[in-house]
Amino acid sequence: MIEQDYLDLVKKIIEQGHLRTDRTNVGTTSLFGTQLRCNLQDGFPLLTTKKMAWKAIVAELLWFISGKTDAKILQQQGVSIWNGNSSREYLDKLGFNHRQEGDLGPVYGFQWRHFGAKYIDCKADYNNQGADQLAELIHNIKTNPHEGRLLICSWNPVDIPIMALPPCHLLCQFYVQDKILSCQMYQRSADMGLGVPFNMASYALLTHLIAHVCDLQVGQLIMTFGDTHVYTNHIKALQTQLDRQPGQLPTIKINTDVKDIDNITIDDILLQNYVHQGVVKMDMAV
Repeated sequence: MIEQDYLDLVKKIIEQGHLRTDRTNVGTTSLFGTQLRCNLQDGFPLLTTKKMAWKAIVAELLWFISGKTDAKILQQQGVSIWNGNSSREYLDKLGFNHRQEGDLGPVYGFQWRHFGAKYIDCKADYNNQGADQLAELIHNIKTNPHEGRLLICSWNPVDIPIMALPPCHLLCQFYVQDKILSCQMYQRSADMGLGVPFNMASYALLTHLIAHVCDLQVGQLIMTFGDTHVYTNHIKALQTQLDRQPGQLPTIKINTDVKDIDNITIDDILLQNYVHQGVVKMDMAV
C-alpha cells in the first residue's frame, strides 16, 4: 500500500539518513536515489495519517495548467503554499526588486505551457509563445500513444536564474499500454514531510486529468527521487504519523461533461470518502 510504503521510507531516512546542511539552514537527514510506486487503481494516494490540504493541491495544479506564475492568484483562493517564496522580502533577497510581490518568475506553469518563451513578468500575455508541452503531450497521447517522448520538463537552465524557486519535481514521462495511462516523475529534491505527500497527490491528479481527457484509465504513478530528505524540525511531527495506521484511500470523480483540460475547474473534481486522522503541523523551510 502506497501510504505504508511512504511511511517506511520516512522511517528509513530518519534512522539511516545522512545529516546535511541545506539552503534553508534548517538541516536535513537525507538519502539519495529512492522511489515510491503507486497503483492508482487501488485508490487516490492522499495520505490518511494526516489531514491533507486537498483544495490547495487542486488549486495549485490547475494554476500550473493555466500557465500562470502569479502567486496572488492562489492567495485569492485562500491557498498560501507559495507565500513564502513570493513575498516582497524573499524576492528582494534574490535581487528581484523590480518584480511585483507574488511574481515567481518562469516557474512550473510557464515551462509547461510556454517553454522557451522570453519571460517578462507574471502579467504579460504569452499566448502562442514558446512550446506548449502539455497540449503537445495530450495530442501525442491521443494520436500516437506508444510514442517514447511523452514528456513534460520544467527544468530550463536558461530560466533557472530568474525563478524564485527552481523546480523540485522537474520531469515527468507518461506511458500508455492497453488504454491505461501511467506516469513516472523525477524529483531532484524531495521533502518527505510536506512536499512529497503534496507532490504525490498532485501528479496522481494530473495523471487522472490527462487520462480523463484522453479517454484512458489510470495505471501506475512512479515517483523517483534524488535528494530524499526529512527536515530535522519535522522529525517529531512525522513520528506522530509513523505511530498511526494508514486508512482506506479515497477516490476521485471528474465531471464527464468536461473534455478539455483547460476548461476543468476545481468544482469539476470531487474527492470521495476521504477519512483522515487530523492535522499534523510542520513548518515549511524557505
